[in-house]
Amino acid sequence: MTIKAVIFDIGNVLLEWNPERFYDAEIGPERREALFAKVDLHAMNDRVDMGENFQQTVYETADAHPDFRSEIRLWHDRWIEMASPAIDRSVQALRALKTNGVPVFALSNFGIQSFAFAQTKYDFLSEFDRSYISGHMGVTKPAPLIYQMVEKDCGLAPSSLFFTDDRVDNIAQADARGWQTHLFDGTDPFITRLINAGLLKAGQVT
Repeated sequence: MTIKAVIFDIGNVLLEWNPERFYDAEIGPERREALFAKVDLHAMNDRVDMGENFQQTVYETADAHPDFRSEIRLWHDRWIEMASPAIDRSVQALRALKTNGVPVFALSNFGIQSFAFAQTKYDFLSEFDRSYISGHMGVTKPAPLIYQMVEKDCGLAPSSLFFTDDRVDNIAQADARGWQTHLFDGTDPFITRLINAGLLKAGQVT
């Protein structure tokens, strides 16, 4: 079926997301490994992605682990350094799709406050035709409900949606709903897929 919208995940598709790399640089691999072994920071972030207050969630977690309080607070205080840099060729592809008249949506596990902050740093995050952000929706990928909510809101047939994400479980759930999908593992295969689908022209993304 003809693709009527391209849906982007954000983390590791449009923005690099690697908290471990950030912490390795800030506190060293040994201290980072001890921190991540003691405190499930990704589970903490999942709560933010579900809509809990960003600063409050991080600071409460920090206070519950005083041996790592200052390090945990970095998850909030210097979060933008974890969500960086932008993946330039993906951003080019997003903008080229818009130039070609193809609607582009976001579907991302992202907190309310953290997404609003990211929009102040990355202008392309405000360029989607529709943004489906888990913190506002109260549900995260790969729960089937979030995909259902996207379908209901945009009014497009599942088979007309093209979705890219870097996580296999998120792609698998989209596949189960009949979406067209691409497991993102680098910009070259993704751009080639868009060209082969007739959504981009060769040379539009440099």
